[in-house]
Amino acid sequence: MKSTVSVIGAGTAGLIAARELCRKDIKVSIYDQKSVPGSQIHASGILSLSGLKTLDVDYHKASTNRLYGANIHAGGENIEIRSKEAKACVLDRKELNEICIEEAVREGVRMNLGKRVTGTELDVLHASSIILGADGAFSSVAAHFGMGSIGRYVLTYKAEFNVGGRGGVVDLFFDRETTPGLFGWLCPNSEDILEVGVGIDSKKGNAKKAFERFIKTKEITKIIDGARMIDGGASMIPISRREQVVDNVAEVLLVGDSAGQVKASTGGGIIFGSNAAIIAAEEIQRHIEDGTSLASYEKRFVKEYGLDMALHKVINSLYSRIGNRSIGIGLKCMRWLGVDSFLGKYGDMDRPSLMIKRALLRSA
Repeated sequence: MKSTVSVIGAGTAGLIAARELCRKDIKVSIYDQKSVPGSQIHASGILSLSGLKTLDVDYHKASTNRLYGANIHAGGENIEIRSKEAKACVLDRKELNEICIEEAVREGVRMNLGKRVTGTELDVLHASSIILGADGAFSSVAAHFGMGSIGRYVLTYKAEFNVGGRGGVVDLFFDRETTPGLFGWLCPNSEDILEVGVGIDSKKGNAKKAFERFIKTKEITKIIDGARMIDGGASMIPISRREQVVDNVAEVLLVGDSAGQVKASTGGGIIFGSNAAIIAAEEIQRHIEDGTSLASYEKRFVKEYGLDMALHKVINSLYSRIGNRSIGIGLKCMRWLGVDSFLGKYGDMDRPSLMIKRALLRSA
């Protein structure tokens, strides 16, 4: 039986998996085609504080702002959600990756950077080690080992503007015409930097063109008028699970974006993907020591996070299918019912199942 692991992809999920494996005295080598992993990340870095606690990552150096709520806009209506305590923070994704690399190396992970792993090289690694694919939405590991496809993606485009005074609140704009399949957002990355971005269904057009339409809307133009655009970039994010995420016979597993372990409601994947990486490390240890099937990795992930993944998918389906006016009416009803106050106190951006349980307990 194989007793070493080769991790393909040095993103957050891959690095956390490698770190956890080394902590279990399992020999791990990690491979990434970039010489500086994370240097070209264009995804946003809004992560819940409750989710970050589960990852055991010293993320504080990467934090650029703390977030206390959100304004949600649609159909001429809006709802304001506020908390007395910070619920999330904005992280510099490049800095976060560097922190994860430092932690992995400190635990003994062998880093192999700046060289793409070809199919032939994958076969060589596979001959003597378990393969853990953490190489993104278009995973070469998944393709090489025939692990099926991912059904849905969103395209995003974001840029930073030198606009300050936005505090610790995110603005979300739902508009089926401008951002079909996701939404537009304003996020104060720091005191004087505002991130402006959009996400759209990959089958509904071009994200950069959607971004250009978004920043020309009356609300956004008013905010960024005269500001300098500092940086911009696109990304493609999976928002559905891959057909297969583990092959016990071949001893191949996928985590993070490679597996499609992403919140369909927002496109955020670090918390779910990294928790999957922790579970994968635990199940690999059991597999090596006791011969336990690696299929238990998928079973555990579904048991612990399957309901929340399904609820995020439902949320995405709702706002993607109904019109702007209907969403606006929904926001108005939420205000009338006091849902804004409830979310400010009990809201959880990762685990909607916990909010439902709290609501049921309050009504009991």
